[in-house]
Amino acid sequence: MHAPRTVIRRTLLVLFAAALTSGLIAAQVPPRVVAADVFGAMRGPGDAAATIGHRGDRADAPENTMPSLELAMDEHAYVETDVRLTSDGVPVLFHDVTLERIAGVDARIEDLDLDAVSRLDVGSWYGEDFAGLRVPTLDEFLAALAERDAASALVELKATWTAAEIRTVIGLIERHNLRGRIVLQSFSIETLQAIRATTPTTPRIMLVRELPADPRWLAEQLGVIGFGTTAEAVTRAPGAVELAHSAGIAVLCYTLNTDEDWAAVSALGVDGIFTDEPSDLDAWLAVTAPGT
Repeated sequence: MHAPRTVIRRTLLVLFAAALTSGLIAAQVPPRVVAADVFGAMRGPGDAAATIGHRGDRADAPENTMPSLELAMDEHAYVETDVRLTSDGVPVLFHDVTLERIAGVDARIEDLDLDAVSRLDVGSWYGEDFAGLRVPTLDEFLAALAERDAASALVELKATWTAAEIRTVIGLIERHNLRGRIVLQSFSIETLQAIRATTPTTPRIMLVRELPADPRWLAEQLGVIGFGTTAEAVTRAPGAVELAHSAGIAVLCYTLNTDEDWAAVSALGVDGIFTDEPSDLDAWLAVTAPGT
């Protein structure tokens, strides 16, 4: 028995509409980024790790200022920075809990609004040539990153962030068309869970002081693409790096500034090294891992 042509046409139209809708939804949702998309193939023992400029290039400019960050972005594939919120909810680049060390002010970023933060001098402590440098906003940093196609950024969300606060960050990332070039990272499980709930396709890294002997379960639970940890943690649990790599999970080490430390973690095959001396690390890699 044959169905009437009108029924067939309607069925085909419904199927076509469903396929079109499905395609549009898929096109609007970016694919999930995995560690290899960000850092390349997982490293083996002795392979060259990625150089990550810690708070920019702290060897030549004050940390988390635009000169430091731009130096790192211009010369290296990866730069790391820290984000805190002002009292009026604006994401700015700053690491410490208080402003005492960098700005000589007994207060926290979270205590001040953007206007007050923007008047702080965060360069004089480093040297008179940098007097008058200001705390950059995340928006300012992302605009500079967007101009440098070869660079990506690892952005640490300091303290604990809510879903609404994370949406502010994601909005800025999308405004500058930087999806896939920003990795969010945090020590806070609550923050990582909020990132996953808010923006599950955004790559994220868990920062830990102790690496689990088998990090695969924790990575799966939090949906992270990797772990950032200490040199001591990876040397205490060298098998953890291999297990992580077997599941496509990256392992990065912070913050290492000597040949001895670089050699120790490179021998274990870590995928990235956070350093205050990114140019020195690149030069060391050029000698110890020719062709990189």
